Amino acid sequence: MMQTVHSEIPGAASSSAASATAPAPTARPAPASAPTPGGSSTDTLLIATGNQGKARELAQLLADVPCRLLSLRDVGIDADVEEVGATLEENAAIKARAYAGMSGLWTMADDSGLEVDALDGAPGPLSKRFAGEGASDQDLVEYLLRKLEGVPWEQRAARFRCVIAITAPQTDVRLYHGQCPGIIALGPKGAGGFGYDPVFFLPDAGLTMAELSMEEKNQLSHRARAARALAEALKQEP
Repeated sequence: MMQTVHSEIPGAASSSAASATAPAPTARPAPASAPTPGGSSTDTLLIATGNQGKARELAQLLADVPCRLLSLRDVGIDADVEEVGATLEENAAIKARAYAGMSGLWTMADDSGLEVDALDGAPGPLSKRFAGEGASDQDLVEYLLRKLEGVPWEQRAARFRCVIAITAPQTDVRLYHGQCPGIIALGPKGAGGFGYDPVFFLPDAGLTMAELSMEEKNQLSHRARAARALAEALKQEP
């Protein structure tokens, strides 16, 4: 069974600080007993992603959770889990279950996607493979812009969605959602972030996601909203 929790996080922060560079998740001290989504106790949470940019973001977002954060590299796992689900929810759950089984630890995994109205919600769960297997971030951005060539500004509405799944071996999966609305820009701008960030324009901020500082991004991004919902659950449950 999968239980779903949706986040409701306020909009952009007003900070204009330069982008911070944070380390990938590493072990850090934790209380002997910390809250977990299933109500049992653990002191370790595996962040199951091989994307170092995503790992840095998640480590910062979960920094105040009373758990020791480990990466796949920390536990010696270099296996890739194929995303065969039809939805973000399915893919996040598949990865969380698989890495929990490999590690024996409480494990969180996410799947994120860009949904563009003019493309009928595409690329969605196929966001990382939209320009083909092995496509670079630049390839993805260029392919998206080609698909939207000639589409006027007012028809370029889009949203980033993130689903975080958390589970342990033989434990139900819980899901946490986050969403960030925006517009696909006419061209890339900004050197921060990854993926489609350089062309994801945020009207309220007047900047693309790639132009935000890490602090700003950690206030309003789809991943930030889902991670904050997870963090609150981890801190509040017995």
